[in-house]
Amino acid sequence: MGKIIFYEDKNFQGRSYECSSDCADLHSHFSRCNSIQVESGHWMVYERPNFMGYQYFLRRGEYPDYQRWMGFNDCIRSCCLIPQHQGSHRMRIYERSDFGGQMMEFTDDCPSLYDRFHNNDIHSCNVMDGYWLFYEHPNYKGRQYLMRPGEYRRFGDWGAMNPRLGSIRRIAFSN
Repeated sequence: MGKIIFYEDKNFQGRSYECSSDCADLHSHFSRCNSIQVESGHWMVYERPNFMGYQYFLRRGEYPDYQRWMGFNDCIRSCCLIPQHQGSHRMRIYERSDFGGQMMEFTDDCPSLYDRFHNNDIHSCNVMDGYWLFYEHPNYKGRQYLMRPGEYRRFGDWGAMNPRLGSIRRIAFSN
């Protein structure tokens, strides 16, 4: 069970909306989002409805302004609760679409994809166990992409505009 509270103004002021499950369109609940409190669970919030656009991973804590969650603006339009996964993590990445070319399997975080895989262009992926985050740049920086268990035949399947990735991190539940 998760709980997230969105506020229209900074520092948890103004109109608020509390959410405890996935919501594909938050627009009717608030016009802008300048602060967020995550009381429980891990969440992905999106700048556009239907889980599209920039994605931001949030864990339990307070985010008094959108810069604290690395947001580019005050626009949050959808959110999803990431299911708890206590088991192992396993994923394979590929240098070509449809699982072609060089493959590498991951079971742990990777702060620099280039150092480990000798390539930054990842065209497909198969997530066998756990939930993961792809990051645009090394050391878990830049745009984020939530990777659920399943097959991603092309980088567009996870919402990316290009195949460039810099780092990979498991979503581990400790609280």
